Amino acid sequence: MPYTLQTFLADATLKTVADLETALLRLPEERRDWSPMGTARTALDQVAECVLMNEETVKLIERRSHDGDFDFEDYHRKRTELMADPNTLLIRLQESAERVRAAILTVPDGDLNNEVVMPWGTVTVAQIIAYPYWNQSYHQAQINYLAAMLGVLE
Repeated sequence: MPYTLQTFLADATLKTVADLETALLRLPEERRDWSPMGTARTALDQVAECVLMNEETVKLIERRSHDGDFDFEDYHRKRTELMADPNTLLIRLQESAERVRAAILTVPDGDLNNEVVMPWGTVTVAQIIAYPYWNQSYHQAQINYLAAMLGVLE
């Protein structure tokens, strides 16, 4: 079986989830909801975003279209609920990664260049399936920066 972009991104998505969880758990528990500047995002906030964006990515992969009706109030409510329970947050992170991984693996090679119209412009299906890997890698780095600020980055 050939090693495809979909296989790489599906596997990389799970790897970045493990790395993201490691980054979060590296922080002292009392600092996981700490903001270094008051308005800067906390580690828990960033992980909650990853959960919700994984779930949105699954919808995009399944529909191959954006419904154009993203409810920001609902998003902020869900994010706040996830941040309130770190144990559930980590379970949901893993579950969302498994779902997005499975969705990525359903994408045929012939669909990778298909375009999806988003509110900010057109993206390809390949870009959509790469998003969870990129987003989780980005937030892992942000959380590791918080760890460096706290002096706990190894």
